[in-house]
Amino acid sequence: MMRLRLPVRLGALARGLVPLLALCAIFLLSPIPAHAQAQPDLSAAIAKFGNDSFSDTADALTALSATGSPQAAAVVDALAEGRLVVDPATRAVFIRTPSGLTDAATGAAVANPPATLTPVRTNNRVRRSIEAAAGALSLLNPDPAKRADAAAAVFKSRDAAALPTVDAAIAKESVPAIKDALEQARAAILMGKAGVSEADRRLAIQKITARGDQEAISLLRSLPADAPASLKAAAEAGIAKVEQSLKFWAMAQNVWYGLSLGSVLLLAAIGLAITFGVMGVINMAHGEMVMLGAYTTFVVQEIIRRHFPGLFDWSLTIALPLAFLFTALVGILIERTVIRFLYGRPLETLLATWGVSLILQQAVRSVFGPTNQEVGAPSWMSGAFQVGQLSITYNRLWIIVFALIVFFTLLLVLKRTPLGLYVRAVTQNRRMAAAMGIRTGRIDALTFGLGSGIAGIAGVALSQIDNVSPNLGQGYIIDSFMVVVFGGVGNLWGTLVGAFTLGIANKLLEPFAGAVLGKILLLVFIILFIQKRPRGLFALKGRAVES
Repeated sequence: MMRLRLPVRLGALARGLVPLLALCAIFLLSPIPAHAQAQPDLSAAIAKFGNDSFSDTADALTALSATGSPQAAAVVDALAEGRLVVDPATRAVFIRTPSGLTDAATGAAVANPPATLTPVRTNNRVRRSIEAAAGALSLLNPDPAKRADAAAAVFKSRDAAALPTVDAAIAKESVPAIKDALEQARAAILMGKAGVSEADRRLAIQKITARGDQEAISLLRSLPADAPASLKAAAEAGIAKVEQSLKFWAMAQNVWYGLSLGSVLLLAAIGLAITFGVMGVINMAHGEMVMLGAYTTFVVQEIIRRHFPGLFDWSLTIALPLAFLFTALVGILIERTVIRFLYGRPLETLLATWGVSLILQQAVRSVFGPTNQEVGAPSWMSGAFQVGQLSITYNRLWIIVFALIVFFTLLLVLKRTPLGLYVRAVTQNRRMAAAMGIRTGRIDALTFGLGSGIAGIAGVALSQIDNVSPNLGQGYIIDSFMVVVFGGVGNLWGTLVGAFTLGIANKLLEPFAGAVLGKILLLVFIILFIQKRPRGLFALKGRAVES
């Protein structure tokens, strides 16, 4: 019986070993996984950094970018920051970290670091390779922002070694904007890569043309000299299309700058429109009210920096009412002590307020010094964003919004409050308003204070885009008078239209005529316009005004 059972058992054992042996054979013959292969490639690439050769360093970076290893990214970052070092004796490569020295290939801490270490040298070629490698290694990063930055880096470097990684990233990308950036990077690589088919290069030209910026023009002009005539024609057509698009965006950018300048002129002129319209006073010290508002912002920020640094983002919100109150009080003081004795004598008010402006400028120089003062921007006013090829900064966007808020608030005050009713009555017919019991002298003081207060909050806004110095207001006083006269004396809607019209016209003329000649042409235009319409765009209605 035993002789019969043994062969049976051996046969069962053999049948059981067959699948096991097959599995072992499959495991032994199967290719090594990518992550297992990456380590030798990584070590070999890192070893090249020890050769002290720019060419070997660039080759090592190209090899690292193809591994996709997190340790490779750490090595590239260390090289970019000057933390990649070599032992001259052994040519071993290490990374300096805040906690000590680590092995560049493995990331393991080094217990006994060498006594002498030298940093891996870089030059312009190596720095370009660093950008390309960093971009390629970040293309598959889970963070969308890092993928977008990586795509931009690859677009600039145009490293052909990153092409496989770019293709893999395009296949996996789900964010349309990032995918478009990756496709642009791929097109940039194909534009200069040898051995690319004519059809692929034509698609690359179309993709680069769609980008529509100066870099696109540079890429299209870099087409190889031996490219077919049809490709050269497509590139020339793409260049013409991009240049036409850039002209449109340049005009749009100038219009945006004009709106920004118009909002500044509106803030500077709106208070002058009230005082000039109600009182007939040519106030040459109005610019100094703007300057005092800017210095109020500086003082508020200095106090916050020293005592309440956590409130810095609220500094402008705190400075606005303080600047309004301070400059309004200064304006009332000037009206009560100087201007009220000179009503009906416009030339003398001009000379007197000019003297007041010189006094205020010298007073500020004596207190704060003649140099520019630093006024910071809150975090919510910092930075910019793109709309096509149009760059919009947050500080100018907020100033436009702020100028419109001030305008409509003042309009509401003049239309819906007793003070506004009295101001409009005095503006239209001073004698009749006095006969009706309105204390015109008190209205003059309050109106002058209101106009000066608005100039003060204009200074708060201007502190974010201009130098805060004793001469700040002098740059806006003439333009403010031009806005008031062009729009219509005492008319707020005319001031609004005049400010934005002159602002946009000024910025559109600058590229062709220059800043100085552009202002001269605007001045000549306003002189001719006033000859035709002496009361401006929107003339005030009223018997006293029309007489």
